Amino acid sequence: MIQSFKGMVPVVDPTSYVHPMATVVGHVTIGADCFIGAGAVLRGDWGKIIIEDGCNVQENAVIHMFPGTTVRLHAGAHIGHGAMIHGAVIGEQCMIGMNAVILDDVQIGKESIIGALTLVKAQSEWPERSLIVGNPGKRIGDVSDEMIAHKIEGTALYQQLPQEMHAHSREVAPLRNNPETRIADFPVFETWQTRRSKE
Repeated sequence: MIQSFKGMVPVVDPTSYVHPMATVVGHVTIGADCFIGAGAVLRGDWGKIIIEDGCNVQENAVIHMFPGTTVRLHAGAHIGHGAMIHGAVIGEQCMIGMNAVILDDVQIGKESIIGALTLVKAQSEWPERSLIVGNPGKRIGDVSDEMIAHKIEGTALYQQLPQEMHAHSREVAPLRNNPETRIADFPVFETWQTRRSKE
């Protein structure tokens, strides 16, 4: 669902994919090669939401703000399932873990990783390559070259997904049984921990 609000109409680059069950309202700008998953809510009624190129906002994530605030996801930001971004700025190539909460006026430095279920307190600023976990969130170290390289590989899958969704996604009636010839066409991707264990 894409809605205007008080004459403010969302802008979505044609290379991006917004799931029909996502909600995009008002002054929202979505750049190129972005993926917005089912159940995500981007509500630009009280301020601007700017999603730069190559970002993904996964299923059931929420982006909103206090009045007059601009939320910005810099290029390549990766917002996990169920995360909430409220009035924050997320740096380039950051990863926000599943069900993390990033509160008002937070500035996350580029290439940082926020762990799943982390709560990042309002009006906090975090340097580049911060590894942040916990409730409240604490910086427990630096994001390594290996970790950020793997994050970028994972985000690249989401940057390809809009084109694949446009080309191959169709609304269908479900099958009534599980045929032996059922297609199973999934990407191959190793976690960086699995990769490390093989070395």
